Amino acid sequence: MTSPVGSSTQNPAATGSSSSDAMQQLSGNFDTFLQLLTSQLKNQDPTSPMDSNAFTQQLVMYSQVEQQIATNTNLKTLIGQGTTQIGSYATAYLGKAVSITNGNAALSNGAANWTYSLETTANATALTITNASGRIVFTGNGETGSGNHQFSWNGKDNNGNQLPDGTYTLTVGAKALDGASVTTEVASAGVVSEIDMTSGTPQLMIGGMKIGIGDIANVANVTN
Repeated sequence: MTSPVGSSTQNPAATGSSSSDAMQQLSGNFDTFLQLLTSQLKNQDPTSPMDSNAFTQQLVMYSQVEQQIATNTNLKTLIGQGTTQIGSYATAYLGKAVSITNGNAALSNGAANWTYSLETTANATALTITNASGRIVFTGNGETGSGNHQFSWNGKDNNGNQLPDGTYTLTVGAKALDGASVTTEVASAGVVSEIDMTSGTPQLMIGGMKIGIGDIANVANVTN
């Protein structure tokens, strides 16, 4: 389940309650301290009065703790506001076609699509697809010509079993005639359908695949 766009994992009520409880506890301890101090002052030996430095230091300590509680509360508020702003910014990607270059693509309704490129002509090109757990689920031969190539996968493993929708990763390995490795790049694209804020950091959803904003290589309007 995804949470509404712009929502935060911070619970304002819980944050306020926690800070309030801490302040109440500090206030109770401070009242007790003042009662004990007053009692000691009333019953002190006039010929040997209490050292004022000791309770002055304790008063300073209570003041510092109170300031720290207030500071923590303000920091939590700022973090919550920042998360909300990031979530609002992420909504700009809704309905946009984005491309990513980490090799991942969403398998949805038995289809996943990638684009891969070879810097030079290859003697042999191997395509390997792994699932979210890193297990190899498909291997095959790819194109050998230099330039860009499209690869569409039907979501079936090498035994013909249909695999569930989710995130899969394509890796392309290519060798030239002399055995040297050929530089390859893999990209995929999809339309952002929703924003997942359950982790506190916006994740763009393309089908069942989550991607971070930092993974986006290109953004474009969807054309009909």
